[in-house]
Amino acid sequence: MLRAVALISALYDTSIGVVLLVAAPAMAGWFGVAPPSPAVFGDTNALFLIAVGLGYLLPARDPERYRAYLWLMGPFLKGAGAIAFVVDHVARGSPPAFLLFAASDGAVAVVTLLALIVSRPRPTR
Repeated sequence: MLRAVALISALYDTSIGVVLLVAAPAMAGWFGVAPPSPAVFGDTNALFLIAVGLGYLLPARDPERYRAYLWLMGPFLKGAGAIAFVVDHVARGSPPAFLLFAASDGAVAVVTLLALIVSRPRPTR
């Protein structure tokens, strides 16, 4: 189960990062916002997403060894990201389309959390 979660998360983050890197103006248009300015802000966010996505290949290969990565990038980072998108929408009036990121990040965070809890190692006696 953790391998599947890691692979889905790798695809999720890497694909968003690649789209942001190669098509930031189009992506901004889809969400009804201006492209990042200066463009390097969008580029560095894209590179961050790609790095996080590639990092998921470690737990995809050895989920027990890299459980900490799943905890940090799943429930913590994606959970905090979901909250940030909702707060930004409510407090700063960001476009409702941004709530799609809140929903998708939140869903991945919850699925990762459940997979980690269900698959936690049991102490041996």
